[in-house]
Amino acid sequence: MNVYLTSLGCKLNWAELEGFRRELVERGHAIVDAPAEADWAIVNTCAVTHVAARKSRQTIRRLRRENPSLHVAAVGCYAEIAPETVRSLDGVDLCLGNQVKEGVVTQILASEPSPRAEDRRSIGALDGSRTRAFCKIQDGCDNHCTYCIVTIARGVQQSVSPRAILAEIQELVDEGYQEIVLTGVHIGAYGHDADRSASPDAADWDLAKLVQWLLAETRVPRLRLSSIEPWDVTNDLLDLWPHPRLCPHLHLPLQSGCDHTLRRMARRYTTEEFRQRVRAFRERVPHGAVTTDVIVGFPGETDREFEETVAFVQKMAFSRLHVFRYSPRPGTAALRLPGQVSPRIAKRRSKKMRDLGRELSSAYHRDLLGKIVPVLFENRDDGQWMGLTDTYIRASVASPSNLHNQIVPVRCITAHTRGIGGELLASH
Repeated sequence: MNVYLTSLGCKLNWAELEGFRRELVERGHAIVDAPAEADWAIVNTCAVTHVAARKSRQTIRRLRRENPSLHVAAVGCYAEIAPETVRSLDGVDLCLGNQVKEGVVTQILASEPSPRAEDRRSIGALDGSRTRAFCKIQDGCDNHCTYCIVTIARGVQQSVSPRAILAEIQELVDEGYQEIVLTGVHIGAYGHDADRSASPDAADWDLAKLVQWLLAETRVPRLRLSSIEPWDVTNDLLDLWPHPRLCPHLHLPLQSGCDHTLRRMARRYTTEEFRQRVRAFRERVPHGAVTTDVIVGFPGETDREFEETVAFVQKMAFSRLHVFRYSPRPGTAALRLPGQVSPRIAKRRSKKMRDLGRELSSAYHRDLLGKIVPVLFENRDDGQWMGLTDTYIRASVASPSNLHNQIVPVRCITAHTRGIGGELLASH
C-alpha cells in the first residue's frame, strides 16, 4: 500500500505519526509525499481550539478533493472528542480516538491485501528534508487547567518505558537524525504515574534522570525538550543544561502574566514563581532562549489584567511568543466561568500581544549579531540554506555547498523578526 501521513497541532502528534511511519515501513508499505499517490491517509487530528478542530475537518476534505478514491483514517484528539462529526466526513473509513489509535496500522492493513514484494519501495522519513525527530516519552495529563480539553482528549498521565525511549532514539540516530525532541502532553510528569503505569520500569524515574541517562547512553548530537510546565523545572533538571548536547532552550507556558487570571485558569504557580524559574535557567545558561505560550481573552480577563500580562511578558524578554485567543471547549470548566470576553476585544488583545512578541523576537535576534551559533540545516530555498540554532532560532545562509543535515557554526550578520541571517566560517 501507499500511505500518506499528516498531522495537526502539537509535537506529540508528529511523534505519534513517526511511530505510524515506522510500523508501516517495517510491514513493507510505502509512505508517499502526495495524497494523489496514496491508497490510505492517516490524519492525526487536533482539537485544542475550535480553530484546530476546523482545520482537522478541512484537512480531511482537502485530501479527498485531491484524491476522491482515498481512504482516510482519522485519529487523535478530535476523533476522540467528536467521533460522530469525524465519522460523518466524506472519505473517513476509520475514526480512532487516542485510547485506541495505536492500532490504526493494524486496522488499515486488515482491510487491504498485503503488498507484493516487487511493489514495495525504499522509504525515508516523513519528509526528506527533516533532520529532527520527535520522540514521545509520555502521554496524558493529570492537571485540570480550566481551559484545557487535553485531559479529556488524552486521558491520564502515562510514562513510556525508559528502555523503549532509548531504543527509539538510538534507531533514529542510526537513521541519521541530528536532533531529537522529547515530547508529550506533560513531560515534566515523567515517572510520576507509578501506581497505574503501563511501564512499571519508569516508576523510579523522573525527567531529569531520564535526560541525563539519554545523554550518557546515546550519541545524539542534539537533545531538545519540548514544553515544560514551570513547576516541573527542578534544580536537578536545570543542573543538566551546561551539557553541550542539551539544547539551551526552555519552553515554559506562561498562559497569563496576571496572578488573578492564573488562579481562574487553575495554573499551579504565581508570576513570581515563574520569574524565579526563568532566572534560575538564565543563571545557568546565559546564552539560552526562553519561549512561551500566552492565552488572551480568558473569561473574566479585564483590561487591567491583560495589561498586567503585557507588562510581565515584556519584563521576561522571551525570545518567542505563541499567542492564542481563548477558545471555549466543551467539557472544560472555563466554559462555565462568568465574564466571557467578546471576540472583538480578544482579537484586539491578540494583535497587541503578537506585536509585542515580534518586538521581543527582534530584540533577541539583534543580540546575536556578531556571535557564532551552531545551525542544523534542513533545506535550501532560492540559494539560501535554512536551519535552526540550538536556541530554536531560524537561520539562513547563502552557500552553494550541500549543508543538509549538518550542524555548522554560523556568524550572525543580520537580524529580523523571523530569525537571523549569517555567514559560514572560513573553514566551511
